[in-house]
Amino acid sequence: MKRGYMSAVIAGSLSLVLAGEAAATEWDVSLWGKRRAFTEHVEKLAELVSAKTDGGFTLNLSYGGLSKNKENLDGISIGAFEMAQFCAGYHYDKNPSITVLELPFLGVSSLEQEVKVSRAVYGHPAVVADMARWNATLLMPSPLPQYNIAGVGEAPRTLKDFEGLAVRATGGIGKAMKAIGVVKAVAFAPHAHMSFGTVESATWWTTNLNPGTVNCPVVVNTDALNALSETEREALLGSVDEALAHYISYYNDQTMAEWGPTLEAKGIETITFTDDELAAFRETVAGPAATAWVEENTERGLPAAELLDLVTDMVAGD
Repeated sequence: MKRGYMSAVIAGSLSLVLAGEAAATEWDVSLWGKRRAFTEHVEKLAELVSAKTDGGFTLNLSYGGLSKNKENLDGISIGAFEMAQFCAGYHYDKNPSITVLELPFLGVSSLEQEVKVSRAVYGHPAVVADMARWNATLLMPSPLPQYNIAGVGEAPRTLKDFEGLAVRATGGIGKAMKAIGVVKAVAFAPHAHMSFGTVESATWWTTNLNPGTVNCPVVVNTDALNALSETEREALLGSVDEALAHYISYYNDQTMAEWGPTLEAKGIETITFTDDELAAFRETVAGPAATAWVEENTERGLPAAELLDLVTDMVAGD
């Protein structure tokens, strides 16, 4: 009896261990490149989720090992992985609702404001429905500063100087540049100028053109999100604010703190436009781009004017 009792205890303990192992949740997260300012919120999120669940829920971050960056939304849609980062401009047709955040010259002036506006758009019912087509739920933005331009050759000092200047840019910024010019220049966020080495050959940099930025959400597979336990779901969703706060602090205190000295050390001329010149840019580019975006996406069945008003009203209100 004693031996049988001990056997039962051991078997029961083993069952509990196996049950505990089965209950552990692991999510694969598709990123690209390498760890950098752009991914610090995902890194922090993984740290927080694991800590809050005592390791019971882990996020396995993969930099390029799961998918190409422009195929991450497709991977989410079929459940190839549970979380991913992508940029709206990579596939305009797949996520038209959030491309409102990539329109040029919206006037967003800080990472904090970028987060606030992005999250408001992400929560709009039309955006939720748009992403639902891909079995996707938007979790948090990857706020980026304005994509000011670094270039070589004679620096542009007026709107007219941009005529004939080839500028590499994505999303709405690329369309904006086509409206005023025809690569001698590249529009990136500071961290990307440093990561891709464009700062190594640049001779000038626009400090306040602020033509816009790209919007790059972190997204989760909706089925996977719904399958989480209440504790796991709270650990994930309840960590977003802290992860974003960490991201902003990291970007401002490290990346941007390094940017100014880098420009100075490399002798890169900083170009600051007057208010009149900036007004000319907005009149030439922003209005027509916004009108075209509203017309195109209204035809898609989106409440495009409402989405644009949501963004512009929030920016103006701040």
